[in-house]
Amino acid sequence: MSLENRFGEFALIIKLIGGIAAGIVIGLVANEAVIEVVTTIKYVIGQLIYYTVPLIIMAFIAPSIVKLGNNANKMLGAGVLLAYLSAAGAATMAAVAGYLIIPNLSIATQVEGLRELPEVVFQLNIPPVMSVMTALVTAILLGSATIWTKAETFAKLMNEFEEIMMQVVHRIVIPVLPVFIATTFACLAYEGSLTKQLPVFLEVIAIVLVGQFLWLTILYLIAGMISGKNPIEVVKHYSPAYITAVGTMSSAATLPVSLSCASKSSVLSKDTVEFMVPMGATIHLCGSVLTETFFAMTISMMLYGHLPSVSVMALFILLFGIFAIGAPGVPGGTVMASLGIVVGVLQFDPAGVALLVAVFALQDSFGTACNVTGDGALSLMLEGLFNRNGELQKERGCEAGLGTELK
Repeated sequence: MSLENRFGEFALIIKLIGGIAAGIVIGLVANEAVIEVVTTIKYVIGQLIYYTVPLIIMAFIAPSIVKLGNNANKMLGAGVLLAYLSAAGAATMAAVAGYLIIPNLSIATQVEGLRELPEVVFQLNIPPVMSVMTALVTAILLGSATIWTKAETFAKLMNEFEEIMMQVVHRIVIPVLPVFIATTFACLAYEGSLTKQLPVFLEVIAIVLVGQFLWLTILYLIAGMISGKNPIEVVKHYSPAYITAVGTMSSAATLPVSLSCASKSSVLSKDTVEFMVPMGATIHLCGSVLTETFFAMTISMMLYGHLPSVSVMALFILLFGIFAIGAPGVPGGTVMASLGIVVGVLQFDPAGVALLVAVFALQDSFGTACNVTGDGALSLMLEGLFNRNGELQKERGCEAGLGTELK
């Protein structure tokens, strides 16, 4: 990495950490009038960020599929399978840890109430042109159909759209992220999440954080074995994305930084990064799945006096991996998408569901950071499966040569 890139990465980290610190201070000392302004700023910036996410997904995935050519369908299937196996594997590890650890814990059973956040001063609604999943499916269909029809003109348009959205990311999205993070932490500090709820489940959250880092270690070790490359060359660039995810609590909102981080790796090709990272932000939620599984088992013990049976947890994990693929990469998206199986399989009542949602929100930022960082490991796995010896570049070179001959 060049000295300029290293300085830019370091500067972004400083801005993100500064945003977190400033937000906490503001939230702890601000009165209701100030928080009204803060929540309004948070709402408007959030609307802007989430508006761009479907466009970013389409701008990067569709052209990447075209560039991948005949490898696209194979990579798509492999990417979805890897995301499912990662989520199911993380949940299984959490369940095993739950059976071993939870019976030996003494955890508080009450969660303090939070101070209510004031309403935003005004709502500037900027609805996305489509949902995240719609964007993902549309990008896959457009990219695949462009390959089938050999639509060169449309392929060029998609490449130009990619460049346009890259400028939007660097000139608009990334510069406003530190402000969005500051407002997010200001709201958390004001309502009391950082001073009241967090100590209640601090012990459990600490266990979950260890589990997340352990799962990331497993993912990157597997990625290194599959690719034959040093996984440190990927993960060492991910600190800005990790910190951004901690602040945004959203894989989707972190996507611009994730792309920037992964693209700095010397062992990941541009094609693989632009294909797997945007898709991973939508379907790969291993950290959130791991966390919710452990929390659900803890709450079951707290409220109902027992852990779910092994058969019940096996069914829950099997279905949860599928639900996680379809969950939106936004704050709380995982737990919201899974409420059906939480009620139907784990038999949680409204009190259990409410507690699960509240406690999950306390660590949502770290679960999201695990999700985002894990995308780098999945990208490295795809690199090993489809581009170990530069096959993608060779195929693109052949296609370019053929196009020149045809002309």
